[in-house]
Amino acid sequence: MMALSTKGRYAARIMVYLAVRQGTGSVTKYQIAEAEELSADYIEQIMVRLKASGLVVSHRGRKGGFSIAKDPKSITLGDVLAAVEGPIRPVPCIDTHCKREASCPTRPVWEKAVTVLEDLFGRTTVAHMAEQTKAQEEISYSI
Repeated sequence: MMALSTKGRYAARIMVYLAVRQGTGSVTKYQIAEAEELSADYIEQIMVRLKASGLVVSHRGRKGGFSIAKDPKSITLGDVLAAVEGPIRPVPCIDTHCKREASCPTRPVWEKAVTVLEDLFGRTTVAHMAEQTKAQEEISYSI
C-alpha cells in the first residue's frame, strides 16, 4: 500500500485549520494540538518545515503563535506536501536511472501515477479544503 506519511497528512490538516481561522489572530501549537488531537511537539516539528517553506509565519510574544503566510487560494496541497514530504513518488526508481529503465514494463504506470497525483495536488488549494471544512462545520452545528 502506498501512503503519505503522517507528517504530510497532518500538515494538510494544520494548513486547513490555519486557513479557516485566518484573520482571527495567531494560534499556538497547543491550540492546534488540541484541535487536531496531536502532540504539541509533533505540531512543532511540522510547523518548522511549513515555516521554512514560507507557508506559515510564527509570531513571538504574549499573543504569539502561527498564522498562514499567504492567501490560502495560492497555496496548494502539493505545496504543503512538498514542504514536509518532498516530491511525491510511488516508487523510488522514478527519479533515478537504472539498467532496466528502457525495458521496465511498470515504469510508465508509475510515471503516470506521479503525473496524476501532482496534477490533483497542484489543483487542490488550501482555500478549497477550508471552504469544505467550514461547510461541514455549519452542517454539524445545524443538526
